[in-house]
Amino acid sequence: MDFYSGPVLSLAVTANGEQCFSGGIDSTIQWWNIPSSNIDPYDTYDPSVLAGSLLGHTDAVWGLAYSGTKNRLLSCSADGTIKLWNPQEKLPCLYTFNSEREHGIPTSVDFNSCDPAYMVASYNTGRVLIYDLETSQSIIECSAQKESTLPFGNHINKVVSHPTLPVTITAHEDRHIKFFDNKSGKVIHAMVAHLDAVTSLAVDPNGIYLMSGSHDCSIRLWNLDSKTCVQEVTSHRKKSDESIYDVAFHPSKAFIGSAGADALAKVFV
Repeated sequence: MDFYSGPVLSLAVTANGEQCFSGGIDSTIQWWNIPSSNIDPYDTYDPSVLAGSLLGHTDAVWGLAYSGTKNRLLSCSADGTIKLWNPQEKLPCLYTFNSEREHGIPTSVDFNSCDPAYMVASYNTGRVLIYDLETSQSIIECSAQKESTLPFGNHINKVVSHPTLPVTITAHEDRHIKFFDNKSGKVIHAMVAHLDAVTSLAVDPNGIYLMSGSHDCSIRLWNLDSKTCVQEVTSHRKKSDESIYDVAFHPSKAFIGSAGADALAKVFV
């Protein structure tokens, strides 16, 4: 059964693994109850799997983040807005950020792992802003060291919050990964990390390793203390000059996953 009128672009899973949210190119967010792993995939569709729909965006939803602290969901869209949701409320949209596109078009969002009362958002203009969710105001703008001379070089593809340190990490179209101090907004470290655009980032739950994916077909594992690459895996074939779209750590097991333009999802041990 189809619930979207186009591709699904984003996904966020709750910490207990019982529910997930998906964002589509058709501007909708769907809320799902994840079926038991013992279910027969050929069983008839169970309507209770779909828990609800979140409507409010007017263009593609390409980023989602979930925090179980207060059951909040963040979404960013090609319509220029970021929305904060409480999916269980009758009127679930709590606030809309960047409604005038004053900072550009948001490309990625994440809750501050050290304090979920804050979020971080990246924009296609290269701006990174930290917001206070209680006041709905931006409190810090993280500033990059210099403008990129490459086409779309300032475009940020992914932003993630370190799980234990006040650090924000960004993946850039110009092949860089940058690390920002959440308190000062200044760059702690910047490095050319891949041979092509860095598309995706993930930090392991213990905050020791950073994983990055790129259109150069590689997944790289970085030691966050030394900022050195400790492992590289060539994965996914290129399609239309694109390769790896997303990477992820398993929350409790020694597994990593990747998704690519070759229509494959891979799990590595």
